[in-house]
Amino acid sequence: MLEEDAVERAKSVLAKLGLRGTWHPVRVRFGINTIKAMKQPSVPGVVLKENDIFFVDIAPRYEAWEGDGGASFVVGRDQQLERCARNAEELFHEVRAAWRQHDWTGSRLYEYADQRARQMGWELNFDLPGHRLSDFPHAAIHTGSLAQAAFSPSPTRWVLEIHLRDPERRFGAFFEDLLLDDRFYER
Repeated sequence: MLEEDAVERAKSVLAKLGLRGTWHPVRVRFGINTIKAMKQPSVPGVVLKENDIFFVDIAPRYEAWEGDGGASFVVGRDQQLERCARNAEELFHEVRAAWRQHDWTGSRLYEYADQRARQMGWELNFDLPGHRLSDFPHAAIHTGSLAQAAFSPSPTRWVLEIHLRDPERRFGAFFEDLLLDDRFYER
């Protein structure tokens, strides 16, 4: 499958669910494109390989409310790719736990995420610094990133984005979700 076809399929699934509006483009990234920041265009024509990594990033709007979520997936068997995808989600939950326990500022959360990513053997991409969600458009309320926030973010309003990259820039993994209490996550 071509990456461009996967994007169209994701849009189709969202439309079938009644979620035609999005506040940012639907993104599906395969292989080498998984190292890119969201605002960077994908290299066209990338095909999902037998052993590969990809991620999906959607931002549906439901009536006046914004949503945002992203996760990475691995096809085939490749321990490095599997570890990267797993670590992106694990790091999200580690940082979320630090937020709950320490009431850290957004900038402190990303300092911690960077430190932990390096300990795991990855590079944290700071071009995905988290953001606020709210009624559409959230930028009318707050335009800064979570990584620059000098305050502790409130629950249900802030998206924590974790984008890990292989230090050799061969592949990456992405996971994002709202900062929420533990009861909202089944693990």
